Parts: sequence; C-alpha cells; structure tokens
Amino acid sequence: MTDARELLADERRRTLRRLADLRGDYQGFVEASNDSNADDEHDPEGATIAFERSQVGALVQQAEEHLRAIDAAQARLDEGRYGVCVVCGKPIPAERLEVRPTAATCVACAQSRSRPV
Repeated sequence: MTDARELLADERRRTLRRLADLRGDYQGFVEASNDSNADDEHDPEGATIAFERSQVGALVQQAEEHLRAIDAAQARLDEGRYGVCVVCGKPIPAERLEVRPTAATCVACAQSRSRPV
C-alpha cells in the first residue's frame, strides 16, 4: 500500500487546486451577474448564469467537505486510528484506503449507513 500520509497529502493538494479553480469560477459568475442589469428570473441568459453559479457553489461546498474529510483522516493517522472503522472498530481494507484515503468506515458499515431505514 502506498504511504497513507503521501496519499492524503496528494489528495489535499488536488482538492485545494480544485477549490481554488472553483472559487475563481464562482467569482466569475458573481461578477458576470453584477455587471449585468439582467433580471435572472426573466432573462434567458440570466437564468443560465444563476444556474451555473448555483452549480459551482454546490461544487465548492463539496470540495470544502472533502477537505474536512482529509483533515479528519490526517487527524486519525496522527492519533494512530487511521485504517480502523470508526463505527465497528474493525480494520478498513488497504484496497479501500488506496481508492478512498479519507474512508472512516469499513465497507460493511458504509453500506449499512447508506441503506434507508
């Protein structure tokens, strides 16, 4: 398995780059709508700007959440709890951590948490 610190550091760098790009895109949409006298609700082009701004805003939130997940994974690593399921306490398979270095749960617990109650 690749070193967990290295995986998390790479993930953090990629996420920070993506977040910077998304924030730049978001700012561009905000500026575009500020420079326009268009009524978003009634102008066909305005609605597109509002929709895109909303989509990029959601992507920014997802990237920020992922950054928090990376920080939490790094904290677990520092505390010696990385790779241990936070729900059942069993080891998280190395293959899962390679694909998803921020994983806090084993596959079984992740699946049971995603099932509707």
